[in-house]
Amino acid sequence: MLAGLATTRRLAAGGSFLCGVREVMVGSVLVLNQNFEPLNITSWRRAMGMITLGKASVIEEDSEWIATSTKVYRMPSVVRLSHLVRRPMPELKLSRRGVLTRDNLTCQYCGRQSRSLTIDHVVPRERGGPHTWTNLVACCSECNHKKGNHAPEDVGMTLTHPPERPKLIPYLNYSVFRAAIQHKQWRDYLRPFAPHLAEDVQA
Repeated sequence: MLAGLATTRRLAAGGSFLCGVREVMVGSVLVLNQNFEPLNITSWRRAMGMITLGKASVIEEDSEWIATSTKVYRMPSVVRLSHLVRRPMPELKLSRRGVLTRDNLTCQYCGRQSRSLTIDHVVPRERGGPHTWTNLVACCSECNHKKGNHAPEDVGMTLTHPPERPKLIPYLNYSVFRAAIQHKQWRDYLRPFAPHLAEDVQA
């Protein structure tokens, strides 16, 4: 059945997971566990395969259409698995991408937004500063050069927000979740797991 699938408009099969503030995952489908926990994001083709095999049901539909040689379907946007998948809770790993995403691609000293940011240790490693969520911030090159190996207060700099460890989000990594929650149809299913992120998203 799926061999002849076409769409009414050209769509990407897998979507793109970028850190931008208003990035939309084109052609992607949010997959929920049977208990409505967000499991992953997949392509519409894979989602249609799960629906056809009875492994998932459609919860939300997209505005796009999918046409086969015999039938036309609404493209799924959110699907729910018909069985419960039991998975261990993942560890929230510290990464450069995670820090930049948490800080919304914004220098935490001057407030400048950019995709060319570095990571700064608030308390320098040379002074015993740890490599942790609470001591790492996004930083532009100018502020990084000004601060050097000093504490912010030593050079007259202040943080716009104190760095914090992000709250753990089931199964989706932090960067993907930040991008996914901007999808209007997905937001109500993701909001219970990170209301602090949903508050930052414009309706």
